[in-house]
Amino acid sequence: MAQARLWTDVDVFMQSAIAAAKPITAITKAAEGVVSAAAHGYSTGDYVLINAQGMSELDGRIFRVVSVDAGQFKLEGEDTTLYADFSSGSAQKITFGTTLATLTTVNASGGEPEMKDTTPISAKQKSSIPGLSSASEYKFDSLWDPNDAGLKAAKAASNTKAQRAFMIVFADGARVAFYGYISANLQPTGSTGDVVKTPVNITAQGALTSYGS
Repeated sequence: MAQARLWTDVDVFMQSAIAAAKPITAITKAAEGVVSAAAHGYSTGDYVLINAQGMSELDGRIFRVVSVDAGQFKLEGEDTTLYADFSSGSAQKITFGTTLATLTTVNASGGEPEMKDTTPISAKQKSSIPGLSSASEYKFDSLWDPNDAGLKAAKAASNTKAQRAFMIVFADGARVAFYGYISANLQPTGSTGDVVKTPVNITAQGALTSYGS
């Protein structure tokens, strides 16, 4: 039976720093992909943003480093066996030092493939195949507090249209990480007698990566 989780005691983190890019020379096709990058300096448990040409399944995604070796590191739980051939790319270590502590409600959408009609004129029933997946999007309500450090950082990223890494961590340690754009103009909204809130929306630019702990 699947484990049930609650939207309580949940932390949402945003990137506070991103390190200089380390060139990647190869990524293996394996049950857990091994990345070759000379003098990467990463440690087990670090989170890295992967930019990958060729192996597009990894491009623009956040991964946790599960083990390191001289000039190599492994992507935890990411089965690259059937992925396309890697050609070039880079990795950047992410620091999740900004907490978005004022979020209240959350709605998620996107991530599903757009179905493309393949029905021939001879058919008596329609057929379709999956095309590109839509971008995953999180829409939050947040308490309106223009002095909150997390909201101020979110607004700064929104104003400059800068991409950031994000991580949602549940009470039991399960988490989801992704990279994308945040929209947070700190415009107050609500209704008579209600708590003043402001919308915070995040749109992922790559697939989400999930970990059970």
